Amino acid sequence: MKVVYLDNNATTRIADEVREAMMPFLTELYGNPSSMHTFGGQVHRHIEVAREQVAALINAEPGEIIFTSCGTESDNTALMSALEFAPQKKHILTTRVEHPAVLNFCKAMYRKGYKITFLPVNKSGRLDLEDLKSSITDDTAVVSIMHANNESGVIFPLNEIADIVKSRGVVLHTDAVQTAGKLPLDVRKLPVDMMSFSGHKIHSPKGVGALYVKRGTRFSPYIIGGHQEGGRRAGTENVASIVGFGKACELAKKYLPDENTKVRALRDRLEQGLLKTCPDSRVNGDVESRLPNTSNISFEFVEGEAILLRLNEYNICASSGSACTSGSLEPSHVLRSMGVPFTMIHGSVRFSLSVNNTDEDIDLVLKIMPGVIKELRELSPYGREVKK
Repeated sequence: MKVVYLDNNATTRIADEVREAMMPFLTELYGNPSSMHTFGGQVHRHIEVAREQVAALINAEPGEIIFTSCGTESDNTALMSALEFAPQKKHILTTRVEHPAVLNFCKAMYRKGYKITFLPVNKSGRLDLEDLKSSITDDTAVVSIMHANNESGVIFPLNEIADIVKSRGVVLHTDAVQTAGKLPLDVRKLPVDMMSFSGHKIHSPKGVGALYVKRGTRFSPYIIGGHQEGGRRAGTENVASIVGFGKACELAKKYLPDENTKVRALRDRLEQGLLKTCPDSRVNGDVESRLPNTSNISFEFVEGEAILLRLNEYNICASSGSACTSGSLEPSHVLRSMGVPFTMIHGSVRFSLSVNNTDEDIDLVLKIMPGVIKELRELSPYGREVKK
């Protein structure tokens, strides 16, 4: 049975063009790019081409791109670097709905004596900019606010955030893992100091990411060792994946219009169909300002895990939140922060689409889902009270 994959915020299928670009570096072009001989040196040139491709996606200079192993490393690197250059400042400002890569880093710094402010969001998942403005102090070393939330898809107004933060002379980092390839990004017009990306969210392999560091931003490496990445990130380069990441960024730029037309239309048809055929359901988050591929829907009096298990029987893949927290039995910290009612918070399902999805995929979900919800509610003592 065909897999209907609607969990693209967790990871994506490697594009055929990306796999083809990678293959030579898994076979005949296996030299170490740091070697003095031509066989290895030729590999280094391909890394620099990939750097140009990644930079082009966000209108950066190639020298502003540092390759990492993932979005988590990029987040940690950016925050640690900012703290390194402001040792006298002991305050970090972020939000309650960040990815665990930022949230848990901040909690670790709290145990080391830092003060952390976790800004709340409203019921639509939006940030109060006045709250942000009043929370920045002379002791603030860095502000880290994601560009778009990985669970709700809600987009934060990064331009306005940047204006506030930079007016106070504070370093600004943003996790743009979910927006790269889905929204237009231009760092020449967006005054952020550092921005994190992850390859496997845009159809390249897992295990590769990037960190944009604006020219002139003071930077301290997180991984120390050899001279790779201009001394900014030690370790022998993951050449095949870096080349694949570069190709994926080139494709993402090409398909950006499709994300905001074709993918958005499929997402809307799925969402509207489910709300119509599944009573007592709701969309979580701002329905206007969100990623074009993401829909987070709660079904009252049903467990999200049970929904996913039933969908899995039909080879339909979705999720109940971030893949990085799926091992936890706790309800989503994002939905809790948004004040989603208890009877709905456990019944949330995130559908996240890509350019690979089709009308047939949506048709199957709309055919299967109403029966799944009805069946599970009949098994639930609370669900039996839902009006037919």
